[in-house]
Amino acid sequence: MTGPVNMNGPVKRPVSRKGLDLIKKYEGLSLKAYRCPAGVLTIGYGHTSSVAEGDAITEEQAEKLLRADLRAAEDGVQRLVCVALSDNQFAALVSFAFNVGLGALSRSTLLSLLNRGWYDQVPAQLLRWTRAGGRVLAGLQRRRRDEAALWSMPEIRGQKSEIRNRDEDNA
Repeated sequence: MTGPVNMNGPVKRPVSRKGLDLIKKYEGLSLKAYRCPAGVLTIGYGHTSSVAEGDAITEEQAEKLLRADLRAAEDGVQRLVCVALSDNQFAALVSFAFNVGLGALSRSTLLSLLNRGWYDQVPAQLLRWTRAGGRVLAGLQRRRRDEAALWSMPEIRGQKSEIRNRDEDNA
């Protein structure tokens, strides 16, 4: 017997506007390189790859970096999550994965419970991830509360609410 089947792919699924706005809000925009509270060199909207002291970018470059960085988080969430997600649930997990990393998500109790179908456990699990550098950060507490709220937010009527299970399409 094989492992769980991913119900969120193979179609590339971009994060919703609500998710993008949440990520931008908490990552903030910095056009000059700085060290985040965890001590990592960062630029733009939370971009950390190949950043050097003294780097500077434009707002347009920051937006492009964010979109490119989010693709990895979007693809990772699609690959790791084996149950259907609403757009808001997907956006909340992309924000979380973008912040803590896909490795942390892949090893998390949050993912294990979600893949068992325990959707109701996700908000509480999100709220556990509030530490950086060994200490609780108020900004991470606020972000996790907003991610949990987005996770629990009902979809707007008429909006595509989830990627369907492939078996439902064949019924």
